[in-house]
Amino acid sequence: MKMPLLTSVIACACIVLTACSNKITASQVNNNELTELYVVSNESEKNKLVDDGKYAFTEIQQAVNFAPTHGATIYIEPGVYQQRVEINKQNISLIGRDRDNTVIEYGLYAGFIDPEKGKKIGTFGTATFRVTEANFTAKNITIANSFDYPANEKLDKTDSSKVNGEQAVALQISGNADKSLFINVSLLGYQDTLYADSGRSAFIDSKISGHVDFIFGAGTVWFENSEIQSRRRYKDVKYTGYITAPSTRIQTPYGFIFYNCKLTSEEGVTDGSVPLGRPWHPTTTFSDGRYANPYAVGNAVFMRTSMGAHIATEGWSSMGGTAKDGGKKTQFPPETARFFEYQNTGTGAEYDREITPEIRRQLTDFEFEQFYSKSAVLSGWLD
Repeated sequence: MKMPLLTSVIACACIVLTACSNKITASQVNNNELTELYVVSNESEKNKLVDDGKYAFTEIQQAVNFAPTHGATIYIEPGVYQQRVEINKQNISLIGRDRDNTVIEYGLYAGFIDPEKGKKIGTFGTATFRVTEANFTAKNITIANSFDYPANEKLDKTDSSKVNGEQAVALQISGNADKSLFINVSLLGYQDTLYADSGRSAFIDSKISGHVDFIFGAGTVWFENSEIQSRRRYKDVKYTGYITAPSTRIQTPYGFIFYNCKLTSEEGVTDGSVPLGRPWHPTTTFSDGRYANPYAVGNAVFMRTSMGAHIATEGWSSMGGTAKDGGKKTQFPPETARFFEYQNTGTGAEYDREITPEIRRQLTDFEFEQFYSKSAVLSGWLD
């Protein structure tokens, strides 16, 4: 039966109005056409895009949720987006126009008390941005955890406003994430900036800033032509930070691989105070107790990388882990991990070859050429 003309017009108008207000769902749209979405920082700009027939949002998560199951490209206009985001669909691309002026930030920290649960959210509940599905790409954006670590560190320990649990993740790669690509992306944080725990990832022409264990996890990550910046501390400590804390499982051949990168530091970072990394053995539950995972044998390799004077002469450091009796007594020295270097340059690459060769182990030319190409590390994903 044909629909009366007036009814037909009203029905069509309702569809258009619904789409413009972003209340329509992706399932109601032709999935083959819905491939480009837009995020802007204010309602006025959003309305202009909607008037032009585009799907526009002011929240990134709204755009991700709206995307069809086969994926979409989401364009983000410059602005500061104080939002948390989870990429929970495959084949999503997030493209900014200006890296330093397109900022996604949030300020949770491990010691924050969840008001509903009444307990601390912990490190893994702090991420500003989470990738949990495969084939994600980000370009030209900044992701930050805005928790003010320096301000908190400056407080006297007797100050009631001082918080415990300062770990604050900017980017978390976990769950089903694999083949996550970051080009011209900046990650800003302090302790635990990047938690890369799943699949393969690559950072090209990017910048990552932090201090304590600020690149950590069990994932395989290739870093190329990127700046790794160590940030200053506001108390006297032997080591002001550690660049990596890999927990690579023993069956996984590659962890954090840096090629042609530059290790820099903020003003105020003490010379010789930053090891390249330390081996993280996460406390894990087994049939005979809960203790440091013996199958986490971290892998980190720095190749043809420029190292500033802030890098510790000894190169690497040990890390404590939970003993079987429940105490943090077990120490894992760097020699027990898969830590290597190859043809690095700069003051931080210099060391006494007679005293520390067993710690600052070097790849041979054969090992570098045969086993450490980008294609080998990423199992053929990128060449």
